[in-house]
Amino acid sequence: MTCSLENHRAELEALLAPVFESLDSEVLSTNSPEANDRVLSEDVHALLPIPAFTNSQMDGYAARSADLAQATPESPVTLPLGFTAAAGDRQITLAEGTVSPVMTGAMIPLGADTVIPVEESVAGSFPELVRANQGEPTGHAQFTAPSEPGRFIRPIGVDLQAGALVAKTGTRLTPTMIAALVSSGLREVPVRRALKVAVCTTGDELSDDQLSQGQIPDSNSPMLTAWLRRHQVQVRTLQLPDDPQRFALAIDALQEQVDLILTVGGISAGAYEVVRQALSPVGGAFHHVAIQPGGPQGFAALPKAVVLCFPGNPVSALLSAELFLAPLLRQHNALPEPMPQQFPLATDVTSPEHKHQVRRAVIRDGLVEILDPGSHLVHDLARADALVHIPVGISHLSAGQQIETWSMNV
Repeated sequence: MTCSLENHRAELEALLAPVFESLDSEVLSTNSPEANDRVLSEDVHALLPIPAFTNSQMDGYAARSADLAQATPESPVTLPLGFTAAAGDRQITLAEGTVSPVMTGAMIPLGADTVIPVEESVAGSFPELVRANQGEPTGHAQFTAPSEPGRFIRPIGVDLQAGALVAKTGTRLTPTMIAALVSSGLREVPVRRALKVAVCTTGDELSDDQLSQGQIPDSNSPMLTAWLRRHQVQVRTLQLPDDPQRFALAIDALQEQVDLILTVGGISAGAYEVVRQALSPVGGAFHHVAIQPGGPQGFAALPKAVVLCFPGNPVSALLSAELFLAPLLRQHNALPEPMPQQFPLATDVTSPEHKHQVRRAVIRDGLVEILDPGSHLVHDLARADALVHIPVGISHLSAGQQIETWSMNV
């Protein structure tokens, strides 16, 4: 049975929806590396305002604006120095008729309502400074212009008030959002538990050790593991034998430990298709999707986990993940959707009219160079920097024709 790309996507979306909905929450530290790109499971509100206190935007002098109201170049105002306010110091009080040197980020002294940048003073630089409890300040500063109230002052809570909503449920924790959470006093936040996935490669021809005749390295396991981790998934790998009974026992044990089992290989029409043989008796569905590469596809709903069955050639396995699993993971984890770009084709391209063909491509000198469609060409897969979709019904595209591309391997 052949089905369309769209229909197979819809089947997998319906299959995985309950899995995503059933994931519970966990609490993570906002300083944890694991917090990056995770998704909030609840609304979170600020414990602290941002900024946490009224502070200076500049290195300069904190003053009362009224004391500088009459300052002109012809008649500068001279004011004695008070104590210096440095970042991290407790708030000091500005004595009447004085100015306090203040550093960027320092608390505005009590009584001050304006800050004059140090370069706007007549001297243009600070004299010797004295912080509280370190002696008595001496010296003075001269100013040739008024400074309006509020100038270069960042009021407490101007960005966010304490108790205000920082982020809603479903918000992805980008680096900047993590900064906002930390700044608002949140040391821990509730996030959706990461999806747990087991990648199971099949085939007696695979080996991670010294290869004997007829064997090949298992490139699918590390490739799909790296790909899944990019999508905020916890992943483990297993290499399973071409024995339906042992395979079925391993899958039965795995469903107690993970949410999703991803099998690779063993689903075609050959004589030793272990995944098809093991899962068909328990309701596994296998059909041919009208795409190239990656036509053979399958899935199964076990009592405690879902199984997605991808073909075994590395190109087909990765493109199956890109086509069918990536959109669901991006939606669940609030990851950004890829943005297509248009470029002209470097050469003519042909495609089977009855299939949706997904071709790897290289963007070179502003042109799209389409690569060979072979599903075994792992090196071509690695050097590709774009994907091109050629839908069903199109058999020929001409050189120079504009075509949409999607970035890959970035």
